[in-house]
Amino acid sequence: MSILNNVISAPSVAVVILNWNGKDLLSRFLPSVIKTNYSNLQLIVGDNGSTDSSVAFVREHFPQVTLICNDQNYGFAEGYNRVLEQVKADYYILLNSDVEVPENWIQPVIDSMESDVQIAAAQPKIKWQADKSKFEYAGAAGGFMDRNAFPFCRGRIFDTAETDLGQYNDVKEIFWASGAAFFIRSKQWEEVGGLDPDLFAHMEEIDLCWRLKNVGYKVIYCPDAEVYHLGAGTLNAGNPHKVFLNFRNNLIIMQKNLSGFEAVLGISLRMCLDFIALLQFLLKGETKFAAAVNKAHVHFIKSIRKTARKKTGKQMPFLQHTGVYHSSIVWAFFIKGIKKFSQLKF
Repeated sequence: MSILNNVISAPSVAVVILNWNGKDLLSRFLPSVIKTNYSNLQLIVGDNGSTDSSVAFVREHFPQVTLICNDQNYGFAEGYNRVLEQVKADYYILLNSDVEVPENWIQPVIDSMESDVQIAAAQPKIKWQADKSKFEYAGAAGGFMDRNAFPFCRGRIFDTAETDLGQYNDVKEIFWASGAAFFIRSKQWEEVGGLDPDLFAHMEEIDLCWRLKNVGYKVIYCPDAEVYHLGAGTLNAGNPHKVFLNFRNNLIIMQKNLSGFEAVLGISLRMCLDFIALLQFLLKGETKFAAAVNKAHVHFIKSIRKTARKKTGKQMPFLQHTGVYHSSIVWAFFIKGIKKFSQLKF
């Protein structure tokens, strides 16, 4: 009877993988997801208008998976919004298609979230699928922001990822959880309106976590579960469009989530720092990346009025948030030579 009660009382969880022309990734990583051990689970592939044989492949080889198909590629943010409109569960897990999971990766995170109703979002430990001794770029041991709203991770600062030696094996409140394996309560997803479709892709999970924190919720990292991320499965780091999205979206989320004075001051400084990055790209002969930064600024300026309409009036002072490093991560990394999160003084 006790076993039956535990099964019945387990919160319902929907693992949702958004796919776009990713048949090879699905064939490689979906089998591990199928083996997930959790009693009240839905497995869903949301297809974002793929033109390869992804949908037919899932139907043929994974009949236990529910398919929800968008009529076109809406990007990561709006693609997930449209799929999750059709999903009913207590918790959503947004899982990248290039993530390998062990059997018991869900329960520890759900247990941690169930311990506190103010915890709205979470992530497991995210390690590199190609070398499982190392943290992976997209999330590592939880996301943080510096005083200038530069995102970085416990276990990964800029392009330097640490080896996992158990140094970050504590449950910790963080600023943002990675979209590679993003746990969120469905009620809070609906409360704050899901992902911002205007971001298309990149930093949309940071924006979502920031909005959650602005209204008083917590975001945590749970080390008792870990997953293995291949990384750059859809858009590699050397793609100028990725540079464009990162620079543009960082400015947009600052405008949305900082208070008026903080936004004016913070964005002005960030655009100056971005200009320095543009000059560095030019000095290295990487003109396509310099052009991407310039394009990002032009697009941001053109969208200022539209972004302003999204401000909710619920912006907490940025430096009061848990997960904010009150100094410059750029200065710490490039000038002081700090390469490990544990060396930072919070």
